[in-house]
Amino acid sequence: MFSAVYPRVQGLVISLLTLAIGSVLFIPTAAARDPIPIVVTIPVLKDLAEQVGGPFVQVKSLLSGYENEHTYSPKPSDLVAVRKAALLLEVGLGLEVWVGSLVKNAGSAKLRVITTSQGVELLHDGGDLHEAVHHGAHVTESSGNPHIWLDPANVVIMLHHITRALIDADPAHAADFQANHDAYLHRLHQLQQELMIRTQRLSDRRFIAHHPAWPYLAKRFSLEIIDTIHTPSGTEPSALHLQQLIAKINHQRIRVIASEIQLSQRLPELLSRDTKARVVVLTTMPGGMPGTDSYLDMLRYNVLQLVGALEAA
Repeated sequence: MFSAVYPRVQGLVISLLTLAIGSVLFIPTAAARDPIPIVVTIPVLKDLAEQVGGPFVQVKSLLSGYENEHTYSPKPSDLVAVRKAALLLEVGLGLEVWVGSLVKNAGSAKLRVITTSQGVELLHDGGDLHEAVHHGAHVTESSGNPHIWLDPANVVIMLHHITRALIDADPAHAADFQANHDAYLHRLHQLQQELMIRTQRLSDRRFIAHHPAWPYLAKRFSLEIIDTIHTPSGTEPSALHLQQLIAKINHQRIRVIASEIQLSQRLPELLSRDTKARVVVLTTMPGGMPGTDSYLDMLRYNVLQLVGALEAA
């Protein structure tokens, strides 16, 4: 009798063991969790978040690269995305004057807003403060120029904030985030060195800026902004200001005007027509020009376009 029952017992034990082992094997792991839903204000933050987060993040940028970050008007789909997000990454400093009301209207208790400009050494040239004031934001001179990402040294700080936020949101992948962070910093440092060597060869480093977006890039790469078409008044440049610019360009023999794809080209082209200075169109956002899909591509494009125009002049 025992011998007859034993095979059945043995089979039952084996079946239970197989079921138990299968259950262990199919326990959900940290790697199987859904990606962290992230909303960012501008494309450069999307690129940085994806560089660090890899497959463990799902990132939506509210701007695509062609819009003016100051005057952007959020869409209903943006509100939905913010409600679903765990993190919202912004630059701050009055750049995205519209983001506060967007977050408030979304009303998400789980959302964490990460301001990536914290700890950055600001340039207090008054650039773009007029935009924030014009659109109703409470911004003071101490806020400084918000276009901090155009200096790769500032991106190091921004990347640190992003990495820290991702580790806090998903500690199981902290090692992956840190490894991606370190690898990206290596590539960023290599590109910065390459571009600094390139700009050192210039005999004339002077240019006119369309809009106060370029002081950080100019300082990092030892370029010189002689004047800016748009002034901090919050209005279109006056006829007097344009006449003074034309006189300055001709008198000092400035041969390059740096414009931006996100802005109208009317005024740079007007100045070029009256001075023979060459207009070079740059982008403050990844994706703004062909071949600038990533931050590194955008940085390389902007510096080499400026260098090429200055050398040709």
